[in-house]
Amino acid sequence: MQSFAAIDFETANGYRTSVCSVGVVIVENGELTDSYYHLIRPYPNYYYPHNIAIHGITARDTNQEPPFPEVWAEIAPKIRHLPLVAHNKAFDENCLKACFAAYDMEYPDYPFYCTLVASRRTFRNHEIPNHQLQTVASYFGFDLKNHHNALADAEACAVIALNIL
Repeated sequence: MQSFAAIDFETANGYRTSVCSVGVVIVENGELTDSYYHLIRPYPNYYYPHNIAIHGITARDTNQEPPFPEVWAEIAPKIRHLPLVAHNKAFDENCLKACFAAYDMEYPDYPFYCTLVASRRTFRNHEIPNHQLQTVASYFGFDLKNHHNALADAEACAVIALNIL
């Protein structure tokens, strides 16, 4: 796969609708052509301490940020017709669908691919110690220094996708 949009969400709490940040990396013909990062005011708007410990985003960071529909209005033209790719697509695709539903938006049925599943298929013989995003990205030479920053994670996903999808 040479053209796609790698996407990653971070959430504020246990609800998939509570996206508090998004990172998107656009890859066309094997080249990174665009990237996008934005904080989002989550719905519902509260944070679990566990989530804050993972990504470092707090209500103070997002209370004045736009809600999901406004942020997605900026993203949609960037991804146009491209398939979406995520590491553990079950999480990110469910976040996307949940947000569309929560805001009564019509979901465009994006084709969605998973680099986690692809990693498990590619590395069946234990060539890597695990299939975590940072491990697989490192195998392909990407140093994920800012793990759980949505843009950094989307960049890592893009590198993996270019190598194994």
